[in-house]
Amino acid sequence: MSDESKKSGKSDSADANLPFEPVSTKKKAPKVPTTAKATKSNPRKAAQQLPRNQRPDAQIPEVVSQRMTRRMAFFSGIPTLLGMATFVVSYFLVKQAGVDLPPSAVLLVSLGFFGLGVVGLSYGLLSASWDEENTGSLIGTEQFGLNFGRLRAGMKEAKQQKKG
Repeated sequence: MSDESKKSGKSDSADANLPFEPVSTKKKAPKVPTTAKATKSNPRKAAQQLPRNQRPDAQIPEVVSQRMTRRMAFFSGIPTLLGMATFVVSYFLVKQAGVDLPPSAVLLVSLGFFGLGVVGLSYGLLSASWDEENTGSLIGTEQFGLNFGRLRAGMKEAKQQKKG
């Protein structure tokens, strides 16, 4: 038995064949960086003094995540389905109706729909309301402008921090 297996009370014969060290299944709490003003008596104040992207509570709420996923599926799913349907429709037009379609036209139309699907992913993400209570509008144009502005500001801030 190895020293580690003696401590844990397990034999290492089962682990001997593994090409890697077994990892504990217990999750460790993430280390939270603190500022000089932060005290042990007030951890909430310490977390608020951190930059927004380093706060321990800086995660997307479940409601907002589901809203983003639905919008992304809608705005990218429809164009992607149309891109796949282009091949089926063109096949029936050529074989059944006898229409002479150049293959390059079918390719360009399908690529256009697939491209819209990729753009739809981004629009679906940015058009969703990032507020838990506010669901936003059906299309989300006003939320897109607001969220795109937030994205640009965050990118500028990250660029400034990287330089300085």
